[in-house]
Amino acid sequence: MTVDARNGHRKEEHVDNDVPVNRITSFNGRLNQYFHASKNVAGASTAKPRGLPDTLKRDSSSQEQSENDLLDNYNGSDGLSRSKRRKGPGFATATPTPAPTEESESPVRITRSRSASLLQTQPPQPSPNTRSRSTTTVTTTATKPTKRGRGSRTPSQAPASHSLLRDTIPFNLTLLLVGVNPGILTGTTGHAYAHPSNLFWKLLYWSRITDIRHPPSDTYRLPELYNIGNTNIVERPTRDASMLSKAEMDAGVPVLEAKVAAKRPEVVCLVGKSIWEAVWRVRHGRGIRKEEFKYGWQGVEEKMGVCEGWGGARVFVATTTSGLAAGMSVGEKRAVWEELGKWVVGRREERAREEKDCGLYSTD
Repeated sequence: MTVDARNGHRKEEHVDNDVPVNRITSFNGRLNQYFHASKNVAGASTAKPRGLPDTLKRDSSSQEQSENDLLDNYNGSDGLSRSKRRKGPGFATATPTPAPTEESESPVRITRSRSASLLQTQPPQPSPNTRSRSTTTVTTTATKPTKRGRGSRTPSQAPASHSLLRDTIPFNLTLLLVGVNPGILTGTTGHAYAHPSNLFWKLLYWSRITDIRHPPSDTYRLPELYNIGNTNIVERPTRDASMLSKAEMDAGVPVLEAKVAAKRPEVVCLVGKSIWEAVWRVRHGRGIRKEEFKYGWQGVEEKMGVCEGWGGARVFVATTTSGLAAGMSVGEKRAVWEELGKWVVGRREERAREEKDCGLYSTD
């Protein structure tokens, strides 16, 4: 491109290695806008009517260049650098002029239309941001916790299969307390009747079986303090005794009989009606009738642990101490346990006198 020194008009001179300026569409076509405006000012006096062959030729060239520039943009920054080198530094000095005429708008409109059609034919290329969001969505979906169904348990809520509670059955106890099975808290801590709602330790104190209200952590101190032991007919811990089957209860009866025969306590207290029902089923081959059941002392013929050389231990059926059992009031439960406590207190005093008499005999 040259400038006429007389009138200041610019003239276009094409050389072999130059390209029509109408083909440059870099920077999303923005530079093309300034170029057409500049072209209109320079050639306003010689503008040709629309529809001439020259215009058609220029439109065809613009369409071809739009396709080439679009491919260059897909290839990276090389296409942009190439378009700058073609125009040269003189294009950077072009200044914006009034709005383009209809003649200049036509190629631009055609160029955009062709570019849009090319974009539709090209396969979509997701941007890095799109891929990042997609990856994040997949990760979130993969780690999203599933909804737990009604009644399902988390690992921390699942009942333990083994209990830490140990039997305390030394030889020749005054009283052996037999529970149904450990609760979840009892199986976890190893302390008998550990749940706060359980009335076991209160009933022992109210009935004077113990001198004070002991905490569950004193489970293993009862033999040395009061000559009282503790065991269960089923070892598997559950939330409540109703979760045990009759088969489990019946299977524990022979084991309990063997423990009583081996350790020979004076009295066996069954803490709960269901334990005596299981013993009755095993002994008599049927369920106990309503009129046959009673709390408190059972008949002499129902002693447990009978073996050669020993007549067995008497049986006392006490109420359950579980806070979940609402069939009896606290007052009714306390009345049954006070009957047992009366015997325990009397037997404890009697044994103290026997030990005293034995001490006097040994001194003489």
